[in-house]
Amino acid sequence: MKKIYWFLIFLLINFGGLALGSYLMNNGPTSVWYTSLNQAPWTPEGWVFGTAWSIIMICFAIYLAFLFYIRKSKFVITIYSIAVLLNVSWNYIFFNQHLTQSALAIIIALTLVIIYFFISFGDEKLSKLKYLLLPYIIWLCVATSLNGYIVFNN
Repeated sequence: MKKIYWFLIFLLINFGGLALGSYLMNNGPTSVWYTSLNQAPWTPEGWVFGTAWSIIMICFAIYLAFLFYIRKSKFVITIYSIAVLLNVSWNYIFFNQHLTQSALAIIIALTLVIIYFFISFGDEKLSKLKYLLLPYIIWLCVATSLNGYIVFNN
């Protein structure tokens, strides 16, 4: 029952973070600024972003529910809080403030934090569940490449 409780809490936080980040974008993906940028040829259609983030946040919530059930600590909460802060702030920095280089640093930091989760909290009790983080890691690599392309080609 506690795992379901944690899952619902993390689902709420994760999707709340997505909603806040979306709000802070200020219609960024449809703005004249963004649409006029030289974007990477592999930039997915807009609907892919929402679908990918939904799947990622569900998988992340499942992983976190088990992690907190097994290993709840202030350190884990701190690392998770950093991940949420980086995820939300990227939207504001990139789309609202147009600080593409700073956004690139933020998304690289977020990628490293999620990889840290994968490596550091993938012990024997979570050895198979840590693979729920792979969609997040893969998507962050794609998103980093998209951000990097914009930095280097605009």
